[in-house]
Amino acid sequence: MTGPEFIAKWQKVDLTERSASQQHFLDLCELLRHPTPATVDPTGSWFTFEKGAAKLGGGDGWADVWKRGYFGWEYKGKHKDLDAAYTQLKLYAEALENPPLLVVCDLDRIVIRTNFTNTATETHTIPLAELAEPKSLEILRAVFTNPEKLKPGLTSQLVTERAAEKIGDIAARLRERGLPAHDVATFLDRLVFCLFAEDVGLLPANLVRRVVEAARADPPRLRSRLEQLFGVMASGGDYGADAIRHFNGGLFSDATAPELVLEDIEAILDATKLDWAAVDPSIFGTLFERGLDPEKRSQLGAHYTSREDIETLIEPVVMAPLRREWDEVKTVVDLLLTTGRKLPSQEAVAPPKGAQLTKARNEGQMFIRRFMQRLARVKVLDPACGSGNFLYVTLQKLKDLEKEVIVFTLDRGYTADLPMVGPWQLYGIEINRYAADLAQMVVWIGHLQWIQKNGIGTWGDPILEGTGNVQCRDALLDLVGSEPREAEWPLTEFIVGNPPFLGGKKLRSELGTTYVRQLFSTYSDRVPAESDLCAYWFEKARAAIGAGRAERAGLLATQSIRRGASREVLHRVLSSGGIFFAESDRPWVLDGAAVRISMIGFDRGVQTSRVLDSESVERINADLTASADLTSARRMKANLGRSFQGDSKVGPFELPFDAVREWLFDPNPHGRPNSDILRPWANGGDVAKRDRFIWIVDVPPGTSEEDAALYSSPFQYLSEDVRRFRRTAKSGDATGVPWWIHQRPRVEMRAAMVGLERCLVTPRVAKHRTFSWLPRQVLPDTRLNVFVFRDDVYAGLLESRLHQVWSLAMASRHGVGNDPTYNNKTCFETFPFPELDDAHRQVIGDAAKSLDTLRNRWLNPPEWVVEDVLEFPASVDGPWGHLVEAPNAEGIGTARYVRLLAKDEDTEKPLKRRTLTNLYNERPAWLADAHRRLDEAVFAAYGWSLETPNQELLAKLLALNLEREAVGESGVSEASVDLDFEDED
Repeated sequence: MTGPEFIAKWQKVDLTERSASQQHFLDLCELLRHPTPATVDPTGSWFTFEKGAAKLGGGDGWADVWKRGYFGWEYKGKHKDLDAAYTQLKLYAEALENPPLLVVCDLDRIVIRTNFTNTATETHTIPLAELAEPKSLEILRAVFTNPEKLKPGLTSQLVTERAAEKIGDIAARLRERGLPAHDVATFLDRLVFCLFAEDVGLLPANLVRRVVEAARADPPRLRSRLEQLFGVMASGGDYGADAIRHFNGGLFSDATAPELVLEDIEAILDATKLDWAAVDPSIFGTLFERGLDPEKRSQLGAHYTSREDIETLIEPVVMAPLRREWDEVKTVVDLLLTTGRKLPSQEAVAPPKGAQLTKARNEGQMFIRRFMQRLARVKVLDPACGSGNFLYVTLQKLKDLEKEVIVFTLDRGYTADLPMVGPWQLYGIEINRYAADLAQMVVWIGHLQWIQKNGIGTWGDPILEGTGNVQCRDALLDLVGSEPREAEWPLTEFIVGNPPFLGGKKLRSELGTTYVRQLFSTYSDRVPAESDLCAYWFEKARAAIGAGRAERAGLLATQSIRRGASREVLHRVLSSGGIFFAESDRPWVLDGAAVRISMIGFDRGVQTSRVLDSESVERINADLTASADLTSARRMKANLGRSFQGDSKVGPFELPFDAVREWLFDPNPHGRPNSDILRPWANGGDVAKRDRFIWIVDVPPGTSEEDAALYSSPFQYLSEDVRRFRRTAKSGDATGVPWWIHQRPRVEMRAAMVGLERCLVTPRVAKHRTFSWLPRQVLPDTRLNVFVFRDDVYAGLLESRLHQVWSLAMASRHGVGNDPTYNNKTCFETFPFPELDDAHRQVIGDAAKSLDTLRNRWLNPPEWVVEDVLEFPASVDGPWGHLVEAPNAEGIGTARYVRLLAKDEDTEKPLKRRTLTNLYNERPAWLADAHRRLDEAVFAAYGWSLETPNQELLAKLLALNLEREAVGESGVSEASVDLDFEDED
């Protein structure tokens, strides 16, 4: 009996409690595949109807059904008071040996209340109409077979995490003794499946536990007994007094088990006590894989890809088109049954009768059957399947839809076809042998678990079928043969999954130079070399759709897919099809680290409705926006050479000011001051937070070792600390840059700053986009973007709302905080500045200067700070040249370095809290007013209204960009440039 059949039968029954209760319970036993009371307990000593019990307070009562250690069950007639029935049941619960569950039922609903000692009572109500739902069947199955599952606080997620931890502990024990990783993984695969199988009824109850307990003191005997069990499971047969089904499927083709010791056996015995039927395969595969991999053990409790996360992608990509087809079938079938026609009519139509009704019903059955067959033909590929969680969730969703079809079929009075959807429709590619094996097991566990939970379908013979659909190989390159070539993917309808993320600059170090060279060569005309590794999966899926080898694809990507070189693959997707679904920015955890990802669904342009970040939109651009297509913006000639990434040192060149103070006065053999190569240094934190007064040894690019050595004290430090670092660092001296010179000193930036007294900077990654002036003598670090302007006008333009809106739209995002990353090429070089007359220049400059003055006054209130001034020797041709006073004939005079320090202890603590970040978090009224005055001046220069919505502003700015830099005229490349920066040391 299936769930829908049970519902259909008992919806019609209107018998009394006495007439119906036992048959109702017997039907439940059949539905749940549980033996009836008389079958397993002919004497009625532990499982029986009409169990006599003495009530508390005197008198006799009866439990309509009782199973010792499981439940007491009381029936009432339809629509009777079940609360009164529960009160009655509680009266004689003690006489029934305090069962953990107390159940009352009126044939229309089943109410289960927990009765565990020292726990709060939880209630589970199952209406008859919902009895076929997996959750309802799972609860009922627990009532009959495992009440502990309903104990408050014990969730499927918790069981799964415990199970993975137990298996991980066993794996660690076996690996520590030197057993090969694959042998350990294969054995634990078999063990896990056996534990699952016995808990869902595929193996005799508690079989593995009985085997382990019987031989727990004799490891060789236990090993032999487990190998015998695995061998019998391969073909079916007798195992002692127990009959074993035929499992096969390749999992038990090799029956060997490893050598075990007493500690292993105790750990295995402990694992047998868990409820393996409750394990959630959507997360189990990931947790299990971490448990078996020593390098990932520390991540066992870290975030995993949840079922809800995966469904976010599977629903729109795979299920939505199938549901649309099913909705059409349901509409046609209902029209046939009510009007005899397949199409709706404006006229009133009498219901079909006689032969017309027979014909309509036959035609309706045909439509349903065709759709069932359609579901059975669906093929899904995950070309980077890992341990199979995407495949598992997809199978569950397909099975759920198939069940919906079966229920609809029975509701319309038809005979339902047997379920046909199964693991054989799922395909995977995975380069890791163990993960590939695990994926197949996870999918099969999910399939068998679905059958058990839903009560629809039967176990096959053999139970496991060796599909061979999960292939262990490289998904991108076919390396078999003398010449590498592009790998071929199976012909399927849907492609889904989570391909590996790896930044373009890390490909060689992680994958090897030879492999990367082959990859670049094979995909040279399709994927830019700087792209993230996941971009290759997007291009492969796009090509498969274009060649008719797939219909739709849905893949996860690092958020860099929206920017730089990686975005080219999305341009190709749009050129040959369309993006119909996207989550542009979603928090994620990858190998225990917080990242941001995008989810993208695409086809050949068939689907015209589009959803971006849960909102219906008319289009989705390659940067996963729906407004003006900013990916078409051009880098502007007028902006080139005005912005730079700061100096990248690579090595401990920086020191606290107190560590270099004395060096400023040390004499050198050539008579030059050390201030030639000593200067303040600032990174993003120094600008967004407080100045830490860090200095840096900055030997000018091109200086020979002999000339650098003349600066005695600083050079000695470099030779002792920096040289050692450079020799051991990954980047080392491979670039050819001498160890005493910063690795990327930004020569162009230094040249552009000649003649300036200050430069404008903004942190590359920041919560708030602010621009600050730095004196020329301060060296900006690589974490700062540098702009070479002389006056306040351009500071005002960059601080304006217009540039804020543009730069946020053009920025990438960084880390779990999702802070925008400002890139000069995309955020600045594409920004169209207004054409300014003297009047607008004056107003904007005044507003920007006022804003800067107010902020600096707030950051360092004169009432709270004092100036700490140091005068030292400096040369007119060094970094301090613009400050040198009274130079001698050799060009050496005196420079002043001023620090603002807290006046006293009372002001020190509040002064530390005065940072740009905190200021913009609070955004006081005076700051908002200053920005409003600046915006009024800037908007007036453009001739636009301050009330213009942001999306319209982006469209206006884009139009201005394209007007100024017509395609083909500028000779400047697109804004689609590599966003990967060199790592800071």
